[in-house]
Amino acid sequence: MRLLVPTLLAVGCAAAEDDVPFLEAQDLGELQLGALLQLEMHATSDRVELLATGAPVGAWVWFAQSAAGEGAGPCPAQLGGQCLDLVPPLTLARRVRADADGVAFVDLPKPPDGTAWQAVVVGGAASRLSQVRTWTTLSCEIFPASNPWNTDISAAPLHPNSAGFVTSVGRTTGLHADFGTRWAGAPNGIPFVEVEGDQALVPIGFGYAAESDPGPYPIPPDPPIEGGPQGNGDRHVLVVDRDACELWETWNTWPLPNGNWTAGSGAFFDLGTNALRPDGWTSADAAGLPIYPGLVKYEEVASGVVDHALRFTVGNSQAGYIHPATHAASPCSPSQCPNDPPMGARFRMRATYDCSALSTEVQVLCAAMKRYGMFVADNGSDWYISGAPDPRWDDSALAALSQIPGDAFEVVDTGPTLQ
Repeated sequence: MRLLVPTLLAVGCAAAEDDVPFLEAQDLGELQLGALLQLEMHATSDRVELLATGAPVGAWVWFAQSAAGEGAGPCPAQLGGQCLDLVPPLTLARRVRADADGVAFVDLPKPPDGTAWQAVVVGGAASRLSQVRTWTTLSCEIFPASNPWNTDISAAPLHPNSAGFVTSVGRTTGLHADFGTRWAGAPNGIPFVEVEGDQALVPIGFGYAAESDPGPYPIPPDPPIEGGPQGNGDRHVLVVDRDACELWETWNTWPLPNGNWTAGSGAFFDLGTNALRPDGWTSADAAGLPIYPGLVKYEEVASGVVDHALRFTVGNSQAGYIHPATHAASPCSPSQCPNDPPMGARFRMRATYDCSALSTEVQVLCAAMKRYGMFVADNGSDWYISGAPDPRWDDSALAALSQIPGDAFEVVDTGPTLQ
């Protein structure tokens, strides 16, 4: 099949790349379409990743980009439904040679909404085009407005043992941003990746299979892993399906040579419901909670509003949990350790605490902690608040959290402690 594409993009070639096909505006020539490239789009906190598969080994894969989006289509039936369907003017986002598996990968800064891409291979009978992928900011509601993560608890009554819980975590210990740019050679925080609804599902096995949602999971080939690919910490992988508005999370996650995955535990959450895990079940988090909804993310702080509860860790907890948590992570019973908070305990910054002298970023977090509070989600270092890594963070501004002592908090009563 032959397809005439009159306009692709204007590209200059460096002297060292004279062997690269030169594509000129108004004259791409004829593409003999042999097969369809597959194009996946993934998004992290600050980047969009494009993964083209099915290219001839060693071929140049051109990633054509349009700020104006996808064309009106449909592609002509006589052309088999394949065409370059981007609204001009087009630019070259990147070109990459396909590897030994016929794969080409690029990652780009997040563009304005509506930006679209197609992958193109130009090479006579080996020419190929991909489907169009269009970037839009995630539109999924992260749980309903009535969900505990999204409810205003600024007027909620105090827990009867509020003072004891705060004292256990530490009244003089400062808060800590367990996220930022980079730390110990890896992105600092718990990363996430957004995928399209047609992301391939891959098999995954779990160490705690009885309390995990079975696979397959929509994990892309190279997802961001907490601590980096060789990290030895919690190794969380968080996947948000942008189309189905579903969340898939795993803990202690490792790739296998055959393309499958293994993890300690895994959990699925429908972001459109308030459904909890079964009582007694863990998740990718010790408390049985989802992780993604409680992460501090750069873009929301930059906007000036964080409109959800946060998650944080404590050094000691009791063997109990408060909904929406569903799992305890301690051998110490409530009678033995009455002052250690249970999983799911909700801490709130006191309304009278003054954050005005702190950085703008921390002031945004103070407002969120006064209105939405933060959940005890795992055992770890006291007062460590979780967030997503992002190179745009100002680590020195986040460090101002350490000036806020635990004494700035109280604990609200959100329900009974379950065992």
